[in-house]
Amino acid sequence: MRSAVILAGGNSRRLGAEKSLLEFEERPLICWTAEKLSWAADEIVVVARDEAHARRLEEIIAGSAPELKIEQKIIFTWDSVAGYGPVAGLCAGMKRAHGIFAFATGCDLPFLNPQVVERLFDLADERGGYEAAVPVQPNGFFEPLHSVYHREKMLLACEEAIKKAERRIHAPLQKLVVNRVSVELLLPLDHDLLTFFNLNTGEDLERAKALWPDHRTKQSRT
Repeated sequence: MRSAVILAGGNSRRLGAEKSLLEFEERPLICWTAEKLSWAADEIVVVARDEAHARRLEEIIAGSAPELKIEQKIIFTWDSVAGYGPVAGLCAGMKRAHGIFAFATGCDLPFLNPQVVERLFDLADERGGYEAAVPVQPNGFFEPLHSVYHREKMLLACEEAIKKAERRIHAPLQKLVVNRVSVELLLPLDHDLLTFFNLNTGEDLERAKALWPDHRTKQSRT
């Protein structure tokens, strides 16, 4: 089984709206993310801020993407520790997931590419001696929220990071054997590498809307 964890509990001051509920092409972003991941994973874990937020996201997905509730097992949970951002979110998500490996991402990637996700699962295979597959940009920047992790080992690493008051997501990565995947290896699957395009500002949102028609045309041809 392959799992996917969506961190949906964060707020965005720069964007001026809650990312998971942000409307993009007439659907909330959380629905786009869940739909894309349903093509690459056997189960999806959505991590919210708290229980009330989790129930709200469940209602939204049920209303905007009912087919996912029928065809895909979706689990809703929430951060157990406040103030630890993605580390706490990953901890909660890995705890509820069931797969040996789990893809982890935010809810703000409208061009998330399922083929890239599948490739990262292959590159994280423990038979190769790895416990994670993390894309790396040409400038050396890691993409920890577009990565596949050995679920149990990442869970333990996040729990240890929280105990040590480590809030940066790179802290648990230090505990894993990471396959550092150059993004250039993913170009055959995503020529523009838009899968990494995330929404942080209003300008990002406007650019995404401008890119969408061409992206949708290319997707319909594949």
